[in-house]
Amino acid sequence: MADGDSSSTISDSSTENAGTGVVQTSASVSSSHGRESGGAELFGIQLEVTSRLLETERRRLLVLQRELGQQLTAGHGPHKKRHLEPLKRNIQRIQQQYEQLEREYYTAVMGALRRTHQVKQSSRSQPAIGLKHLPKPRPTIFGTVTQDRTSEDKKKLRQSVGPQKLSLSQMFDMAGSGYVGQNDRFSKDQALIFQNGNLYSGSLESLIQHLVPTADYYPDRTYIFAFLLSSRLFIDPHQLLAEVCQLCIFQQNLTHDRISRDALGKFGPHIVRLISEWTELFPYDFRDERMMKQVRDLTQRIISIYPELRKDISAVMHALLTRISQLDTYENSLAKLNAELLKRSQTQVVPTTDIMEVCPSPVDLAQQLTHIELERLSMIGPEEFVQAFCKERIDTETSYQDLKMTHNLEAYVQWFNHLSYVVASEVCSHLKKKNRVKMLEYFIDVAKECINIGNFNSLMAIIAGMNMNPVARLKKTWAKVNIAKFEILEHQMDPSNNFGSYRSCLKAAMWRSQCASDDRERIVIPFFSLFVKDLYFLNEGCNNRQSDGNINFEKCWLLAKQISDFIAWQQVECPYEKKSRVISYVQSLPVFSETTLSLASYECEQPESTYDRERHKQLKAQAGL
Repeated sequence: MADGDSSSTISDSSTENAGTGVVQTSASVSSSHGRESGGAELFGIQLEVTSRLLETERRRLLVLQRELGQQLTAGHGPHKKRHLEPLKRNIQRIQQQYEQLEREYYTAVMGALRRTHQVKQSSRSQPAIGLKHLPKPRPTIFGTVTQDRTSEDKKKLRQSVGPQKLSLSQMFDMAGSGYVGQNDRFSKDQALIFQNGNLYSGSLESLIQHLVPTADYYPDRTYIFAFLLSSRLFIDPHQLLAEVCQLCIFQQNLTHDRISRDALGKFGPHIVRLISEWTELFPYDFRDERMMKQVRDLTQRIISIYPELRKDISAVMHALLTRISQLDTYENSLAKLNAELLKRSQTQVVPTTDIMEVCPSPVDLAQQLTHIELERLSMIGPEEFVQAFCKERIDTETSYQDLKMTHNLEAYVQWFNHLSYVVASEVCSHLKKKNRVKMLEYFIDVAKECINIGNFNSLMAIIAGMNMNPVARLKKTWAKVNIAKFEILEHQMDPSNNFGSYRSCLKAAMWRSQCASDDRERIVIPFFSLFVKDLYFLNEGCNNRQSDGNINFEKCWLLAKQISDFIAWQQVECPYEKKSRVISYVQSLPVFSETTLSLASYECEQPESTYDRERHKQLKAQAGL
């Protein structure tokens, strides 16, 4: 694991992981198990993050290989060859990353097993080092102070601080109880702090230093993911990249007129690999022109020293620009769709057709909803979840580029609401009771098929639509529906025990996905609102910093766990035949407003209670009827 960071994997409040059992939240780790158990839990979290990243890489490889196969069968030509070359290089690069990550994972596991065996062999008179409740401060790796510094101070720091020498996974692979530093001149608040070999906290400067590769060091992929994800809580991405570039320049003396390539060694391939992994994990960071400028400047320096890396850098940039182009196309199509929806919804005209005419089969509709869900899910940047928690940093230099970018996350939440209103509008638009009964039973069958597929977001949206008051109050209609079928669905949405029923079903779908042999079994689309809620409470329940001012990296591991699950779910192509007419109908259907929906409900079944009669009068008055 000379090339990696401690293979990490996180688990939910109750997710199984290799070799460590159930991993709890950071609060429960520290309160109920103490330091030694907390170290084991934290390492289990890191292992689970690594396993999720492995699964993500594997799925990404499958998609790219499938795309390459399609391109090859489509025929050749000069233009086709030029397009295939970067695709082949990207596949080769991701394959190498996958193999390296796999090595990191198994090295960390074996290191942890050796440590566990040594701990068991220790006697009372010779306690295992690092397993005390109050361990002594660990020797530091490099000196980086936590207080604010001037630009000149930071420049001196970059010049004086030595590069990182060991990856976290190497530390775990060492005999004994984790890393023993080679330089103890600095106090613990000036560097990375480890507990039982796990990265526990550190200053921002020391964490950035740990990210920067050298000739003989490269950070573990899991650390790269966890740090880049959570770093935006403390520093903007373009500022982080600027710090990385400056450290590279100072440490490798890249400003010198005569640079010794022999002295640089593998630094060039290492820094290209870091850029590659950053652009793959968080491509939307590079929509900021400041990021792109820094990347261009750094890669030009690298190419001047390592001309053979030009094609690799070109392939990385090609993949990045392709992803950004896809995002632009998606966001433009969403903007057009929303503008059309707004225009059509202002008329509030009762539709002349219904969804059962457009798509008679509930199974087909569930599959087309899955198409919509997977497309929208795939366009959410993992960093959007963390950016949603960030405090806006408003100062004289703040620009549009600095504002929080959570557009696709918000658009996905809006889609859930739209689908709920589609269900309610379709039911309440029918004046005949038998047609409403058919529509309700139709949506119940759609929801059941969504469970079979693993599409829990559409499932919950459909249930939410049928539970809206304008639909739920239609007692005469519901009396004709097979209510037992609906109660089975409602059980999935039961909020008791923190949505225990849903979480059990989700866990089963995740297990099926991990063992799947085809794309139909890989689909996991979570109940998105609850997923965001879990992240919100994780963020609120864990401090960003320790009492000594260092960054709480335990929280970074926990956030990485939750979101590594999400990015694995994103890497699935919908295996069902796409029916554009059905998809267009569902997405562009102008739904009733809340007032119109209530009025339509009262037209379907007249108000009976005094409250309903009064409300009906108020709504008619508001609508000018």
